[in-house]
Amino acid sequence: MNETILIGDIAIAVTRKNIKNVHLSVHPPEGRVTLSAPKETRLEVARAYAITKIGWIREQQEKLRSQDRETPREFIERESHYLWGRRHLLSVLEQDAKPFVKVDHKRITLSIRPGSDQSKRASIIHKWHKTLLHELIPTLISKWEPKLGVQVTAYFLQRMKTKWGGCNHTAGHIRLNTELVKKPKDLIEYVVVHEMLHLVEPTHSDRFISLLTKHYPGWQEARAELNELPLAAEEWRE
Repeated sequence: MNETILIGDIAIAVTRKNIKNVHLSVHPPEGRVTLSAPKETRLEVARAYAITKIGWIREQQEKLRSQDRETPREFIERESHYLWGRRHLLSVLEQDAKPFVKVDHKRITLSIRPGSDQSKRASIIHKWHKTLLHELIPTLISKWEPKLGVQVTAYFLQRMKTKWGGCNHTAGHIRLNTELVKKPKDLIEYVVVHEMLHLVEPTHSDRFISLLTKHYPGWQEARAELNELPLAAEEWRE
């Protein structure tokens, strides 16, 4: 059963799990707070722990509220677009030919047929993003399968509004958010490793944290950096 602790104006959702230690998290984008505790933990004990962390909670929430937000993209000339963590300016070329997208050091060129609306432009860019990720993701999976001792039977790319990735450990599938194409490749690698480890341990248990720390020691820094980067107009969280 999920319970809620209210400390001042901060609501903390409490979940009891088969873990040894208490885990307190502040989630982007809005600063939602959760506390995972061992199954036998009394609510008043969890509350006392949360009170000792109230300063840290407020600090994390303030960081999230001060994050940059991308305004909705219109796919027009000289608009900013992120790719692999770097900002590019969009150049729109109208010509009566098959649409394409190309990138150089500082510019993304979108070639479209005359009269193509915002929806069509967005669709072309999205397909291009998926192509780029399909070039990267298999190499990361192949790199980490022998290290983690797992086999990914399939991976899927899709738009997701609430998280960076997902895992179906029974089927051996992982899912990745297409928005990841906007992030640095090392942070994408962190998300891939995170989801692949769920094939070993489905929940965010102490064992999962231990395995993540063993195989990807910088995961906390990677997660923090991922959440500090500009957010899209739609709100995303890990």
